[in-house]
Amino acid sequence: MTDIFAKCRNFTIARQLMESGIYPYFKELESEQAPEITIKGKKFIMFGSNNYLGLANDPRMKAAAIDAVKNFGTGVAGSRFLNGNTVLHMNLERKLAAFKGREAALVYATGYQMNLGVISALVGKGDFAIVDKLDHASILDGCRLSHGEIRRYKHNNMSDLEKVLKDIGPRHGKLVIVDGVFSMEGDIAPVPEISGLCRKYGARLMVDDAHATGVLGKRGHGTAEHFGLTSKDVDLVVGTCSKSLASVGGFAVGDADIIHYVQHVSRSMIFSAALPPSSAAAIAQALDIIDTEPERIEKLWDNSRYLMERFRDMGLNTGETQTPIIPVVIGDNEKTFMLWRMLYDNGLFTNPVVSPAVPPKRSLIRVVATATHTREQLDRALNIFEACVKKILKKKPSALVK
Repeated sequence: MTDIFAKCRNFTIARQLMESGIYPYFKELESEQAPEITIKGKKFIMFGSNNYLGLANDPRMKAAAIDAVKNFGTGVAGSRFLNGNTVLHMNLERKLAAFKGREAALVYATGYQMNLGVISALVGKGDFAIVDKLDHASILDGCRLSHGEIRRYKHNNMSDLEKVLKDIGPRHGKLVIVDGVFSMEGDIAPVPEISGLCRKYGARLMVDDAHATGVLGKRGHGTAEHFGLTSKDVDLVVGTCSKSLASVGGFAVGDADIIHYVQHVSRSMIFSAALPPSSAAAIAQALDIIDTEPERIEKLWDNSRYLMERFRDMGLNTGETQTPIIPVVIGDNEKTFMLWRMLYDNGLFTNPVVSPAVPPKRSLIRVVATATHTREQLDRALNIFEACVKKILKKKPSALVK
């Protein structure tokens, strides 16, 4: 007989990394998501957070969350469909719709649940979900949960996308789903070209603004603002509230009738407890701060450009990034983990990324500087990075991690 738990006992890669002292995951932070954090009493410069605008520890965000807890408690004890829908949730949806320039919005408990729920609600039997090969895992999982078929096209390759759309033909419903900003390498989807192909072949377009909200566009309103696009060009915009919006949750914005439909058939919303009131209040506060303090976005980009210039001066491969997400491409898994460990030992917190999160032989150290990092912190981190890179990249890899 086959034991379903056998795969668990045969899973050894994480233990190998632990035994080798280069296991980088599940670190226990003892402080808030600030430019500097504490782990086991030691200070680290935080270069591994998606807290792009530095709002996760902003006093106004904390105050909004605390007030919500005082007035609404710690949770709603049910789904929004039944007893969990508060005035805070409705206010947040109105603000999100206005922020994105759409008629209506729908809020989920997490960004992952949002993609599961929205995609599986819209893509049915006989329909096709068309995705970029580097789209986020939650997008692909949402497609798998749907009753439609999945087609993938080569990353940012418009010729391949057109071929896919043309092959499907006009008799099927088609939803093209793409990340506005790709989370690992920081490049931007060519949304105007994608939109044009969708219109040509009768497809609808959904753009995930998880890493674009608060980052792209003069006001930080996302990918559509960055390209000067409207609801005529992008049918549905979705995203998470765990990056620039500095809390947790997911959202979808679009035409009122589309949002109304999804609201009533999306299983991951109907059958999940609602976003905690404290999160709803904090996200609404974040939207207000982004709209009234555009200098945060300017500082984020200024810090990112400074890092990028210094990395390039070091001769490092930073890929095709066009955003504050900076990939330092190493290529070899073991060297990537070893570099992460040396950076960590010297007080710099970063994220090692290996396949399948990135293509094979494309392993990298993902670096992000936030709007609240000081120039002194950036220089200190860069000096650590330069010293560690010189030591690690000279070493020959063993067969430990492939």
